[in-house]
Amino acid sequence: MLTGPSVILALKVAVAAVTVLLLLSLAALARGNYRLHGRINIVFFALTLTAVIGLEVLVRFLDPQVFDYFDADMRQNLRIHLCFSLPAAAVLPCMLYTGLTRRRDVHLYLAGVFSMLWIGTFITGIFLL
Repeated sequence: MLTGPSVILALKVAVAAVTVLLLLSLAALARGNYRLHGRINIVFFALTLTAVIGLEVLVRFLDPQVFDYFDADMRQNLRIHLCFSLPAAAVLPCMLYTGLTRRRDVHLYLAGVFSMLWIGTFITGIFLL
């Protein structure tokens, strides 16, 4: 049975795991291995999208009360986290598209935006929730 704390723990593990993938992708990029960078980013995108859709299905359809145990402070922390994670998830498909179609300038701009959003997602997802 899924409980709120177990869902939060699973999300923390997911955020940490995809962050490792993101760092590996950046390491491949720094070494000039653009193909590996792109492949890792496709996996990053798929895993992140799966986590977002899975959480949405859980809280909207399967168990809408899963987070009812949150107090006012924790609800505020979740809102702050969502202010980073939802825009980051929205930027991801655009980054994937611009990377795969070699639109370098737009891709680099989006990478800067995504980096700031992901740092916020990581900090709030790991330390606030």
